Amino acid sequence: MIFHLLVNSLLANDHSYRLSILKLPPHALDRGHMPTANIRIILADDHAVVRKGIREFLTEPGNIEIIAEASDGEEAIALIDRLRPDVAVLDIQMPNRSGIDVCRHIRAQQWPIGILILTAYDDAPYVLAVLQAGANGYVLKTADADDIIQAVYDVHEGKSVLDPAIARKLMTQLAGQAIDKPIESLTPREMDVLKLAAQGLTNKAIGAQLNLSDRTVQGHLANIFGKLHVTTRTEAVMRAVALGWISPTGPSE
Repeated sequence: MIFHLLVNSLLANDHSYRLSILKLPPHALDRGHMPTANIRIILADDHAVVRKGIREFLTEPGNIEIIAEASDGEEAIALIDRLRPDVAVLDIQMPNRSGIDVCRHIRAQQWPIGILILTAYDDAPYVLAVLQAGANGYVLKTADADDIIQAVYDVHEGKSVLDPAIARKLMTQLAGQAIDKPIESLTPREMDVLKLAAQGLTNKAIGAQLNLSDRTVQGHLANIFGKLHVTTRTEAVMRAVALGWISPTGPSE
C-alpha cells in the first residue's frame, strides 16, 4: 500500500511541492480511474533483469507502453529529449548520470513529463533530493506491482506518490529536527489553507473554496512556512502531521 501525495507548484516555483497523505485500499488499482489512452513510458535502470521485470508488470494492464529503455542516466536523457514520454520511470543510482540529474534535466526543459522514482534506496536525503529536483513521486521496488502501476497512473495525472515507509521516515526526521525558534500557532485562515493544500488543491482551487485570490493564498503559505520554519509544502505538511495538526491518513474514505 502506498500513501498518495498530491504534488503541485508552490508560489513561483513550479517544482516545489505540497502534499496530502491519502490512504488507498491495499494492493488495489483504482480501476474506475484508469486512463483510456496509452501512457508512454521511458524506463531507466542499469540492471537489465530489473527492467525486464518492471516492463512485464507495467504493461500487463494494456494501457501502459514502454517506448524505450535506458541503462544509464545519459542514455535516459537522450531518449527523453528525443521521444518526450508521458512518464519517466527512473532508478536513482545509474552510471554516468543519476536519476536526480535526469529529474533536473527534465524540469529545466519545462516539459510536462511525470517523473516516478522507482528505487531500492529509502534514505531520507535521497528522497528530499529527488523531490527538490522535481520528481512527482518516490516508490520502493519492494512495493506491490499494482501499487507501482497505480503510481504511474497518478504521476501521469500530475499527482505524486510516496511509499509509506518513506513518508514515515520524513515525518520522523522533521519531528526530530532541533528547532531553535518556537513554532508559532497558525491563524484559523492559515490552518484552512494548510489543510486544503494537504488535500492536494492548487492555489487557485484553495482560493475558490475560501473566496481568496491566488496572491492572498500565496501570502498565507509564505506565513505558514515562516511560522513552521520550513521552505517547502512537503516540509510544512509533514511538520503539521508531526505536530498533530493534520491527520496522517487525510480525509476518511
